[in-house]
Amino acid sequence: MNSKAVLTSKLLTITLLAGMAIPMHLVSLHAETRPGYSISIDSVSGKQIDEKSFVMINGIEQWVTIKGDRSKPVILFLHGGPGSPLSPYADAVYKGWEKDFVLVQWDQRGAGRTFGLTAPAELDPKYLKANPLTVEQMTKDGIALTEYLLKHLGKEKVFLFGTSWGSVLAARMASSQPDFFHAYVGHSQVVKPGEWTQLYIKIFTMAEIAGDQESLELLKSIGAPPYDVANKTGKLLRVVKKYERQNSKPAPAEWFEPALEYNNETDIKHRADGDDYSFVNFSGDTRFGLKSMVAGMDLSREAVIFQIPVYFIQGARDILTPQESTREYFEKIRAPKKEYILLTETAHGFNQLVVDTKYRILMELAAGMK
Repeated sequence: MNSKAVLTSKLLTITLLAGMAIPMHLVSLHAETRPGYSISIDSVSGKQIDEKSFVMINGIEQWVTIKGDRSKPVILFLHGGPGSPLSPYADAVYKGWEKDFVLVQWDQRGAGRTFGLTAPAELDPKYLKANPLTVEQMTKDGIALTEYLLKHLGKEKVFLFGTSWGSVLAARMASSQPDFFHAYVGHSQVVKPGEWTQLYIKIFTMAEIAGDQESLELLKSIGAPPYDVANKTGKLLRVVKKYERQNSKPAPAEWFEPALEYNNETDIKHRADGDDYSFVNFSGDTRFGLKSMVAGMDLSREAVIFQIPVYFIQGARDILTPQESTREYFEKIRAPKKEYILLTETAHGFNQLVVDTKYRILMELAAGMK
């Protein structure tokens, strides 16, 4: 079996829909287009902006899209995964938001087109060892991107939204650089991303109660955490996603169809490979000499002081980041204003209620700026 097959068997393409003092530097504050990618601004009103380009961030070019009414507040979205960009699905999920905001999607280091720009022919152990992902580097990237956006769009601050994995980076960014942000909105807030034991116990119990022999056999085959290979973590999460789908209201089907420009063989491959690459770094895998990049992380010890408003959107049916964990973290947070919103019929991922709630919060915050 080749190293690519050993790495994933395509079990690592699961989307987890998915603060410290951070030294900040931006190697080059510019956006440049490449063949097939475009930048366009409404030539009549000068208000509508629709940019799609690679931006040089901390030494590598990263894919950023900017769309909306440039006179309105900016929202920077941090996607989940890690490695699962929102950019291919943003137009479907956030249709209509462009009239009220400037929407910024970012394919993080190791994800989507950012990964694809310099992707290896084969995701082998040599590449993995030579190109590790770290939370510290990705947090620096987020801060550097924010600085770029402020200068590029002529704004004093932006709104920050992080979902699942993106909430790890967003919480660190918001707590360490409050001057860049109006507020932080976290969805399915991750607190201890490397903790799998309680999740295993919870999902095993659910499978026992349901008499779900298929899931029980799979869980028994991988055993209880900690895991030394990434595909065991992937198998655990596969069962978690199964039960979340059964116990929550689904998102509209069209949200999962990538926009036409991303629905091609090259982009699809880069998204899948970026998912694999990011997930192995996230989970860790002794076969490739990789330690988990989130081992020992606990945001309730690292990012509790915020100088901006903080909002948590929590699904009542969320198994992966349950309300017990996010509520405990929320109670420790010190902020000028904070709010915890619990949504029924909602698990870890997006559905219409999640998106509507985000829109309501951000519109209220934007109105308060006037």
